[in-house]
Amino acid sequence: MGPVAGVPAARHALRLLQAMARRPAPVAAAALARELGLPRSTTYHLLAELEAAGFVVHLPEERSWGLGVSAFDLGAAYERQAPLARLAHPVLARLVDELRHTAHLAVLHGREVLYLLEERAPGRPPLVTDVGVRLPAHLTASGRALLADLPAAHVSALFPDRTAFSRRHTAGPRSPTALRRLLVDVRRRGYAVEDGEVTPGYASVATAVHDHAGHPVAGVAVTYPTEEASGGPADPAALARAVKAAAGVLERRISGRPPPGG
Repeated sequence: MGPVAGVPAARHALRLLQAMARRPAPVAAAALARELGLPRSTTYHLLAELEAAGFVVHLPEERSWGLGVSAFDLGAAYERQAPLARLAHPVLARLVDELRHTAHLAVLHGREVLYLLEERAPGRPPLVTDVGVRLPAHLTASGRALLADLPAAHVSALFPDRTAFSRRHTAGPRSPTALRRLLVDVRRRGYAVEDGEVTPGYASVATAVHDHAGHPVAGVAVTYPTEEASGGPADPAALARAVKAAAGVLERRISGRPPPGG
């Protein structure tokens, strides 16, 4: 890479890609240089090398840069290898051993959550939250845990008006205002809950797992029969403490960190 050859150049290139991945749209090179504290010449040199490898594309009409096909290929390869689910498997297995309730791992896909992993507790019936199932994020504990840690503008873009709120049963938020109030409660409490909004007679508690930038990437949840709650063996607050501990273990396994102020 010429004047920026070596490991520092690789580090700068990775930081540049990470900065672009955080953006909702292509970005100008000058803005990237300011954000990363790099000289403009270095930024342009790195972008040229990344463009040659297909990781970024230049949009001359917009005077900006976006992620390229090679970046997409990496993301697709990540999904094929499923490292997040592999790393989460032993963590969820220990959680199930501890609580004797079914646990699952979900990620946000638009306005839905996609379930990547389910660890069913012995003797517990199958749930709707099986691997590959998608459910409305605003109705699930995992989805609420993830939405609560997203920027407000991101949540507003996902749920701009009442038409964005699909229903399963009679409960759950029906408007952006109701969702905002619910997410405030999640942040205040430190974990998310749902009670009968996915499956009548069952409730869930969940918390988010964050990546190296403090961005929520997955939700860890435990589902239990509501008849066992209210201070019994499925006390929601006690379950939440165990779920938060498990999410913290997984977060460290992926080299993540809590969000600022979290």
